[in-house]
Amino acid sequence: MALVLMIAGMVLPSCKEKKLKDSKVSNVTGWKYNDKENGGFQVVSGYKQDTPPGMTFIEGGTFTQGRVIEDVLGDWNNIPRRVTVASFYMDQCEISNVNWREYIHWMSNVFHNNPEYVEKVYPDTLVWREELAYNEPYLDFYFSHVAYNWYPVVGVTWLQCVDYATWRTDRVNEMRMAERGIITYTDFQALKGNTDANDIAQNQVFNTSKYIMKSDYKPTEGKKPMTDVYGNVRKTNMSDGVLLPKYRLPTEAEWEYAAYGTKAIDGEENYQEKKIYPWYGHQMRNPSRKVKGEMYANYVRGRGDMMGMGGKLNDHATITAPVDAFWPNEFGLYCMAGNVNEWVLDVYRVLSSDDVQEYNPFRGNEYKVPIKVDSTVDGQNVKVPTIDSLGRVKFDYPYSKDSMNQYVKLDVRNFRDGDAGSALNRNDWLVVGDPDITTKKLYDPDTDKEGMLTSKISNTTRVYKGGGWKDRAYWLNPGQRRYLEQTECRSDIGFRCAMSKVGAEDGDVR
Repeated sequence: MALVLMIAGMVLPSCKEKKLKDSKVSNVTGWKYNDKENGGFQVVSGYKQDTPPGMTFIEGGTFTQGRVIEDVLGDWNNIPRRVTVASFYMDQCEISNVNWREYIHWMSNVFHNNPEYVEKVYPDTLVWREELAYNEPYLDFYFSHVAYNWYPVVGVTWLQCVDYATWRTDRVNEMRMAERGIITYTDFQALKGNTDANDIAQNQVFNTSKYIMKSDYKPTEGKKPMTDVYGNVRKTNMSDGVLLPKYRLPTEAEWEYAAYGTKAIDGEENYQEKKIYPWYGHQMRNPSRKVKGEMYANYVRGRGDMMGMGGKLNDHATITAPVDAFWPNEFGLYCMAGNVNEWVLDVYRVLSSDDVQEYNPFRGNEYKVPIKVDSTVDGQNVKVPTIDSLGRVKFDYPYSKDSMNQYVKLDVRNFRDGDAGSALNRNDWLVVGDPDITTKKLYDPDTDKEGMLTSKISNTTRVYKGGGWKDRAYWLNPGQRRYLEQTECRSDIGFRCAMSKVGAEDGDVR
């Protein structure tokens, strides 16, 4: 008995031992956190990322990205490859018309003196107009009528979707800070009486990036501004755990992983079966007794069959359906197959699966890095930096100072494009000036003057996935991929947003 008690006494202290996340004292110096007498270094303990509005948590993991059905079209553009995706958050539903109208309303409030800014955010309703078809009611009412509030917004370009994600980031972070009393909400009445558009854009409307990066950008303080341990007012930052990471489009790998919704079998590091669609099985109809025969998604069954027969409509939608229609997949996501195709972040290349990394695969990296001109070079020529095998900036060859930018562009969207031997290698990925300079002749359809090989693929051609209300079942497989120029839009392409998960991958603070 004494031995058992002694063992228990040895075990209990280790079970109650505090983890670093709960530390109130530095484990490397012994100085106290958040203490006036110990320097006032502020540390937030026990942080756990909040689930953003409208989103659900997607626990990351490994999966086989790419083709799982016959490549009927012979595109050969989604070769299967095992990859790993980090945990992230994703919208449960596609962005709806009412979501986009909220965006327009806000833009109208803020930029009423700059109508050109507001006009740019409107979707293109002309996407509904087709040859030899009477779709005028959709052109007139689909976006604006209350009946279509919760239908997916269409007619939006990839660029517009990226701008929407930036706007959403700012509005959510503004709300989080205002609710805590750190800043005050934007005074829209004051904005309407302000005729200085530059002042509105630069000082009165909350912008997350400017708030973090510019010390002189200070929105109006709230009743409970952020302070240091001495009571001095300061700006909040990422270390305080108030601001969320930015909203963005999901990467192609994230979107495909989320669409399948595959989860491990309880107690095993394995899954039940490789899915063809976001649901189990080969069939397109729900086999459950209560809803037997109902369609899993909104798509075209065959030529001229958009919704079945009157009296027994099979998917209840001629065009799009509400964004929360049908059944969610195992991650709780609606309409990951059918309804509308969805933009993703990636630039399209046929063989991206051969090039991208195994962890968080993505094609579209484009960075800007500040540099200093080599002062040892005389005259009007300076040395242009390149990247060596260790990733270090080196100045190698002369370049005109007049065309030298303050920043160097690091661009690997066109990595290994096969453009006449000039494709960039993994350790030589620096492009100065026009990022398309090494691939323009190959991919720009306007360069056919000399009989050059051309295509619709460029550094601004983006991937879309998921299948839509115009598509056959073939395109509802999450592995299928198509592309469109980022400035174009269609009546069957919409989008949803994603957000990176920070901290522990499984959602727990460890």
